[in-house]
Amino acid sequence: MSKRVLTTESGAPVADNQNSATAGVGGPLLLQDQHLLEKLARFNRERIPERVVHARGSGAYGHFEVTDDVTAWTKAAFLSEVGKKTELFLRFSTVADSLGGADAVRDPRGFAVKFYTEEGNYDLVGNNTPVFFIKDPIKFPDFIHSQKRDPFTGKQEPDNVWDFWAHAPEATHQITWLMGDRGIPASYRHMNGYGSHTYQWTNEAGEAFFVKYHFKTNQGIRSLSAEQAAELVGKDANSHQTDLLQAIERGVNPSWTLYVQVMPAAEAADYRFNPFDLTKVWPHADYPLQRVGRLVLDRNPDNIFAEVEQAAFSPNNFVPGIGPSPDKMLQGRLFAYADAHRYRLGVNHTQLPVNAPKAAVVDNYGRDGFMATRYGSRHDKNYEPNSYQGPAQTDTPLSAPLAVQGWTGTHEAPLHTKDDDFFQAGELYRLMSEDEKKRLIANIAGGLSQVSREDVIEKNIAHFAAADPEYGRRVAEAVNALRED
Repeated sequence: MSKRVLTTESGAPVADNQNSATAGVGGPLLLQDQHLLEKLARFNRERIPERVVHARGSGAYGHFEVTDDVTAWTKAAFLSEVGKKTELFLRFSTVADSLGGADAVRDPRGFAVKFYTEEGNYDLVGNNTPVFFIKDPIKFPDFIHSQKRDPFTGKQEPDNVWDFWAHAPEATHQITWLMGDRGIPASYRHMNGYGSHTYQWTNEAGEAFFVKYHFKTNQGIRSLSAEQAAELVGKDANSHQTDLLQAIERGVNPSWTLYVQVMPAAEAADYRFNPFDLTKVWPHADYPLQRVGRLVLDRNPDNIFAEVEQAAFSPNNFVPGIGPSPDKMLQGRLFAYADAHRYRLGVNHTQLPVNAPKAAVVDNYGRDGFMATRYGSRHDKNYEPNSYQGPAQTDTPLSAPLAVQGWTGTHEAPLHTKDDDFFQAGELYRLMSEDEKKRLIANIAGGLSQVSREDVIEKNIAHFAAADPEYGRRVAEAVNALRED
C-alpha cells in the first residue's frame, strides 16, 4: 500500500510537520512558514458559536418506515405507502446548559428529526415533553435568560428560574412534567419524543387536519431519580452520548413508534382547549393515537462536529402535505431556528452534507455568500422569471391555507371553554401515584426552597394550589420544612 502524503489545505505536500521554520537554529519563527500559520489559523477557527439553547447534543442516522396507511390525512410522499423507507438524522439535546454540560440533568430534551424525503428535507423539531413553559415566542428570550447562567454570578440561579415561573402561570403544566419522574431520562433511548407543536396535514383532496406527533420509545420509559442522576454525572458527564454511541455500535439499534393525533380542521375553533396552545395537550380520549410508522437509528456519525454540531433543523422546512398551524410558538420558531443557523453556520449551511437533501435535487437561484459550493452551470441565470429554462414555480401550495380575520394588534390567544393555566397541570398531578407525587414535591421544593424572596415562593405555591389544592399544600409544607433546617 502506498504511503499517504500529508498536505496543506491547498494540496501541497508538507515536508516537516514536527518543526517550525526559524531564522537559523534556535532563531525566531518565520512569517513565511505557510504550514504553521495555516495550522494555527485553522485551530483558532475549529469551533463555531454554540447554540444558545440545545447546545449539548448527540445524534445518529437511521430510517423511518411507514407501517400504516395515513393517506386519508396527508399527501406527503414519504408517508404515501406502507413499507416505504426514508433516511433520517436525529439529534437529541439538553436545553439549558452549555456544550460542556452534563447529560444526566433535569432538563427537557430536544428530539429533532430530519427526514431526507424525495420532495426535500422535512424537519420535525420537538422535545421529550408534549408541552412547553410558555405559549408566546415574545417571552422566549426572557425565559431562556432566566434559566441560563446569571450575567453577574456566572451560574444558574434558583431566584431567576422561579421568579420567571412566578410571573408565568402557564408554565405550571410543564413544571409538573419536568419535576416529575420523567424529568431526567436514563438515556436518550429510553424516552419518548413529541412534535409538541400542532402542525397541519393536507390530503390529496385538499382537506386540512391538525396533528400532534408522538414518538413512543420501543425500549420502554426509564428515568433517573435526582440521586441517581447526581451519581451518574460524577461518573460520566457524557452518559447519554456514551449510551447512544455504544448501543448502535453493538447493533442494539434504538427505535420509536410514531403515532399522531388527528383533528379535522373544522373542529379546532370549538375544541374545549385551544388546540394551538403549546402549554396544553389533547387528551387521547378526544383524539386517539393513530399509528404511522417506525423510526430506527442504526448508524453513528463519523464526525461529531461535522454532523451533530453542524446539523441545522428548522421547523419551516416542510414538504407537500405538511404545513404550519396558528400555534404562536411554532410561528416564532419558523423564523428563529433558520436565523440561528444563518448566524452560526452561514447562509449556505444547507449545503453541508448533514443538511443537504439526499433524495431530492436542489434547484433555485440562490448564489454566492460565505462558503458557497453550489453555483449551477456557466449558463444558469440567477434571477426569475427568465427565458433560459430555469426552475419555475409549481403553483401548487404545500399545505392548505389558514383562514384569518380581525384586526392586527398584540392580542392574547382566544379562550376556549377549558382554557386556563392550571387545569391540565392538576389533571397530570392527579394521575400520579403517591410515590410519584412524593418525588415531584421533593424535586420542586428542592429548588424553590433556595429562592431568597418570599413573594416569589408564594406566587409559585399559589400556581400549584390552583392546579390542585393538595398539590399546593404539599409543596408549601415541603418548602417550609427545608427552609427551617
